[in-house]
Amino acid sequence: MRGRRGRPGLMGLAARTAVVAGTASAVSNRAQQGQQAKAQQAADAEAYRQQQQAEAQAAPAAAASGTDDVLSALERLAALHGQGILTDEGMAQQKARILGA
Repeated sequence: MRGRRGRPGLMGLAARTAVVAGTASAVSNRAQQGQQAKAQQAADAEAYRQQQQAEAQAAPAAAASGTDDVLSALERLAALHGQGILTDEGMAQQKARILGA
């Protein structure tokens, strides 16, 4: 017995449509996930920048006003560094400001 020749039957069309729709859906979801990841990364970077800026302004003001001692300022910096908010470079810069070096 020979198979059909010519155009695919109803089942063939349905299967092809399902494959195309599934592929399009997967591509669309992946693109959306990529966009969300980029937006989250940008928001995290902005929050980090603002936190560093706030700490840079707060540390010298606290040391200059005499309301906060050097030890507590260094402890706060160590906590921020431990949380990953401050990089090694940022930690070194803030420590130098506090110690007046």
